[in-house]
Amino acid sequence: MKRVLILGGCGRIGGAIARDLADRCRAIGLACDITITQRSPVHTNHLDLDLNPDPNPDRPNIIALNLNDHAALMAAIANADLVIHAAGPFAYRDDRVLRRCIATKTHYLDVSDHRAFTEAMLALHDDARSAGIAAIVNTGVFPGLSNSLVKYCVERVEQQTQPGIELDSIALNYAVSGSGGAGVTVMRTTFLALQHAFEAKLNGEWRTVAPYSDRESIAFPPPFGTIGTYWFDVPETLTLARHFNARSVTTKFGSAPDFYNYLTAAVARFCPASLLQNPTAIEFLSRVSFGMTQVSDRWSGVGVAMRARVVAGGGSLGDPSGLPVIAEATLCHDDTARAAGIGAGSVAAAVLTGEIGTPGVWTVEESVSTAIFERAIADSGFRLIGT
Repeated sequence: MKRVLILGGCGRIGGAIARDLADRCRAIGLACDITITQRSPVHTNHLDLDLNPDPNPDRPNIIALNLNDHAALMAAIANADLVIHAAGPFAYRDDRVLRRCIATKTHYLDVSDHRAFTEAMLALHDDARSAGIAAIVNTGVFPGLSNSLVKYCVERVEQQTQPGIELDSIALNYAVSGSGGAGVTVMRTTFLALQHAFEAKLNGEWRTVAPYSDRESIAFPPPFGTIGTYWFDVPETLTLARHFNARSVTTKFGSAPDFYNYLTAAVARFCPASLLQNPTAIEFLSRVSFGMTQVSDRWSGVGVAMRARVVAGGGSLGDPSGLPVIAEATLCHDDTARAAGIGAGSVAAAVLTGEIGTPGVWTVEESVSTAIFERAIADSGFRLIGT
């Protein structure tokens, strides 16, 4: 019996992870007992989960757990084989969960989406390796499946050139319809990402870029259509540049319907920095935005589309024609929250079965094979369109 603890498992993303992991464990015949947490005891009638074996197959283990209660957190982690951290926003989180996993020799993964949090986790690589645990960060949809989509394209470029070749560019563009089927925490994450300029690798140099700037229109497959995308600070901007030999890495995000992009860009450009760094203001903006999407979701849907484009210059390959080698792929799903659950659930299943187990702290592109990625999206409602 494998025991899994999902922190924040009563949220939209955490619940999606629980459902996906439970389904995967049943499919492979792996006995798995899943416990999900919430900050305080509340009604959980909205949770339609069938996670655990008899005697109560339709009632998941739900416990109240505040991450600031160090003793309770340690006790809960010590009783698990794998901890999945889905209690965002990760801009407000520190490394305490992973440190306790290291102390109890418990495998770990998260759906973090914040650069500073990611760097704090990666800094514990040697400690995790010494403890013999595998810790995988950024395992949701973006980051997460987006990292695997880039790896998928890089491998196709390398098939036509050579492994480890210098890449001219990696470009990731994301689009989410409405709320994406997630909760207000995702809205908080969006506005928190507007607080500061950030570093991106461009033409071989790290440069400062402004959040939600430099609009780029991308033609995504139906039903998304053409959507404006903007610079957005996600961990992939950092980790893909470190892992792959690329001169430039761009990450741009947009919402559908497109008028949300103009509103967000206006907030990023005209709101005083002091306002965007005020927790009360962030909460107000998040609640208002979430309320708006609850209306627009009815006709926009809650899907996600991601396009990865990897380019290696023809001249640098010795090709007399000078034509570049390009691999491009788009991944779509009609429910963003469910897509995040599939991304994390597939990695969690691989950890529980030992397919992923090298001790240390790893990003998705370092630890998740393309075979695992392709299995994850097969028969899961995804559309993969690639060239």
